[in-house]
Amino acid sequence: MNRADPPKALARARLAIESVSPTVEQGRFAAKTVAGWPTRFSADLFADGHEVLGAAVLVTVSGSKDVTEVPLTHEVNDIWLGEHVLDTVGPARFRVIAWRDLYGTWARDTGKKVAAGQSVEVEMMEARDILGRTKARGDDAKALKELRRAAEGPDAQHVLTSEETRALMARIGPRANLTQSPDYPLWVDREAAAFSAWYELFPRSLGGRDDAGKPVHGTFRDVEAHLPYVTDLGFDTLYFPPIHPIGTANRKGKNNTLRAEPDDVGSPYAIGSPEGGNMDVHPELGTLEDFDHLVATARDHGLDIALDIALNSSPDHPWLKEHPDWFEWRPDGTIKYAENPPKKYEDIVNFRYYLDDGSPNLPFWHAVVDMFLFWAARGVTCFRVDNPHTKPFPFWEWLIAEVRAEYPETIFLSEAFTRPKVMKRLAKLGYNQSYSYFTWRNTKAELTEYLTELTTENCANYMRVNFFVNTPDINPVPLQTSGRPGFRTRAILAAGLAGNWGLYSGFEFCEGAPMPGKEEYLDSEKYELRPRDFDAPGNIKDDVRLINRIRREHPAMRDMRNLRFVPAHDDRVLSWLRHDPATNDAVLFHVLLDPYAGAEFGFEVPLWEFDLPSEASVEVTDLIQGNSFTWHGRDHRLTLDPHERPYAVWKLTPPGVAR
Repeated sequence: MNRADPPKALARARLAIESVSPTVEQGRFAAKTVAGWPTRFSADLFADGHEVLGAAVLVTVSGSKDVTEVPLTHEVNDIWLGEHVLDTVGPARFRVIAWRDLYGTWARDTGKKVAAGQSVEVEMMEARDILGRTKARGDDAKALKELRRAAEGPDAQHVLTSEETRALMARIGPRANLTQSPDYPLWVDREAAAFSAWYELFPRSLGGRDDAGKPVHGTFRDVEAHLPYVTDLGFDTLYFPPIHPIGTANRKGKNNTLRAEPDDVGSPYAIGSPEGGNMDVHPELGTLEDFDHLVATARDHGLDIALDIALNSSPDHPWLKEHPDWFEWRPDGTIKYAENPPKKYEDIVNFRYYLDDGSPNLPFWHAVVDMFLFWAARGVTCFRVDNPHTKPFPFWEWLIAEVRAEYPETIFLSEAFTRPKVMKRLAKLGYNQSYSYFTWRNTKAELTEYLTELTTENCANYMRVNFFVNTPDINPVPLQTSGRPGFRTRAILAAGLAGNWGLYSGFEFCEGAPMPGKEEYLDSEKYELRPRDFDAPGNIKDDVRLINRIRREHPAMRDMRNLRFVPAHDDRVLSWLRHDPATNDAVLFHVLLDPYAGAEFGFEVPLWEFDLPSEASVEVTDLIQGNSFTWHGRDHRLTLDPHERPYAVWKLTPPGVAR
């Protein structure tokens, strides 16, 4: 009976390479990393027998022919780890390689025989044979030549089994049965994709009031005057809802009523009027030149401007006449309005993404890409995208890649409050940041479970949440009744737990009046001008300044994957540590979740995170008061009061680390 030979590829892959990370769907999508931050690689690597193995990751940055080899080190249970810092924003790729380390195996086994007093004469011949098959260049070639000479000398046994020789040969020695994984894609972001603080405001509400007390429509120039306020609070991204011309057909009135009065300004999400569409600005805000000036001035203040891209159209949008085939129509010939039954959005009509034959509506797709590129060319590379989960996945995957090809620094924030797998799919497709369920996670158990998922499961390789504490659409139910303590607590939770966080203007003044029975704001700014007194009493601006300062000053606050929950013996208190071993920076939080009653509770100092025994001591700095002292041992007590101090933040300095 004739037997087929094993496939060459099968025979060559003698080593097993499994559980490669960071990867997403076996490489179907790019895992995300950050320029200047260590990218952590891991894989399960093993082979038959007991030979010493070697492993590395080969990293290539798009557009470069250079390949960087990153050594992997065996940790435990066949898990191998390594780190590498990528400096260039844009696409990259990596693969894992593993091999049988002939010299490492020889050195290990020969060392055992020498220790047992056995003859190693034949083993020395084996070593010289391995050296003869080794190739090297540069300084390594010189070291190899000297090593071959030493292998013939009287001290050969000592030289060939030395740690120095083992290290050299681990790097240049023969790699038997070299096995490679497939290539896996990476996307390297600028740091703001993973670590940022967003402030949202409606530019039209910054015009103040006239002598009669009537609100005046704000302008881009009014926003410029407000930039110092935003930076004083510590934010680095200033985000606007849509700034385009607003339609008048079916315009909504105050509180989303179906009938608008003559002076009602309408919803900015009803985009398009005779004055223009998605690549124009509302005339009362100013001109495109005014907007350009604002973007440049904001940059001088250290602020990125983020725009809301809402793929919505008013019935007055110019595209409706110019490109009727870009819209959805009903069988009776009428335009199809947006709706989410039983909700209806009579001031908005739907775009058409696919044609009847199932093919993409390409002219429209290209028009949307051109819109993103139009604003990117004007200096805007942060976009919050409204309801992306109601648009096709292939559309987003293609569009994001097209925009990134010209502006790789672009940040896309997905505003998708929907099913978990849909939210994660959008992140896989390329969205750099994602809105989250933080709004509806309020108890200790809920927060612990959710944050553990976000920081330890595979989604940590591709989904970066942005913990917005409120939005113009969402007035969280707990904030409707919790008063100032609830607002303080939620700000510290969002900014202290996540890498990205944000608030919508009014939160710092504890605005929480709801539409009765709804998770919406009464007198919503989406439908009217809302000028504010930005020095109003009872605000929590000091809390916002404090947490943003702590975030800026402490390296441990940047990568939320370092989050570790710490025991606090009260279900109303959440405690966590943010620790960056590279800088020895560690910040410990205690937050009272109950806005109505105080708590005296026991807690544990996470000495184990510093490899310290439970009786050890750490130096502590109170990051609110500024005083320093020492905690001796693991167990301590603390009192938090919702009206006085609903949270505590400590810098921990273990022994031997400079303050």
